[in-house]
Amino acid sequence: MIPCVFKGVECQIMNDSLRENLSYFGIYRRLIKNKRTIKPERVKYGRDKQQYFLYYEPEEVKSEKIIVWVHGGGWNAGSPAFFDFVGQRIAGEGYRMISVGYRLSIKYKYPCQIRDVCVAYKAALKYLKGKGIDTSKVIVCGPSAGAHLTSIMCYSTAVQKRYDVDISNIVGFVGWGGPYSFRQDQTETVKILVGQLFRKGYDMRNGEPVSLMKKTPIPMLLIQSRHDGLIQYECAEEFAAKAERLGISCELYDVRDEKNTHSWYTAGAFMDTREENPDLDRFFNYLEEV
Repeated sequence: MIPCVFKGVECQIMNDSLRENLSYFGIYRRLIKNKRTIKPERVKYGRDKQQYFLYYEPEEVKSEKIIVWVHGGGWNAGSPAFFDFVGQRIAGEGYRMISVGYRLSIKYKYPCQIRDVCVAYKAALKYLKGKGIDTSKVIVCGPSAGAHLTSIMCYSTAVQKRYDVDISNIVGFVGWGGPYSFRQDQTETVKILVGQLFRKGYDMRNGEPVSLMKKTPIPMLLIQSRHDGLIQYECAEEFAAKAERLGISCELYDVRDEKNTHSWYTAGAFMDTREENPDLDRFFNYLEEV
């Protein structure tokens, strides 16, 4: 634990935030050494350079389930190419994987991002069907900003109707470190990122997962850390509580690995083995179970 002159919850938050900031060097150092064994196929679904997805075909397919992944990055950074190590890791376990990109803030304001995710999802399924691949069992996943966007697609019937998304083949949802609610006590970093995502005067409840959630048959696994340093644990608690009220099956999983700050468990974990990281192991067990 990093020493702190303050006491109580404020001290812990400061420690976790500092640990989160210090984690970036370790993650990038491991990223440089990460092995790339699968060359994904790149498919555009729009005109913008960020409107594409990567398809990872495993060397040996071990499951009929398709993993659709939407990256994080605070809505203003990241791409499927940058998070290639996630695709390598999931495909390495024998799952076909789609990694989705979307237009980023600050230039593009919400709802551009959720529109892109929905359009990309439909384009990806069409692409897979064109290859003769069974798409009847899809698990939708996302960390951080990706958890925000994918949770809206899976649990907002209004968004599904607006963008003509059929969720009948989605058999599960997994989110890591998701900002499922825009709490008043959120960190200053999150306040800045959310301010960049929405145009001035926009009702943020129209982009808040917990406000948009309606009953759907998709079970969920929420992976969240009490030492995140960026996103409050209460965001997942609120989302899980509403899911329970609506009768949606939900497991709220507390991060157990000692690398429990936001970037480590939402991204860095995918450079670990299942034996090294209990959180990663829970994720893959969930894929097998659901």
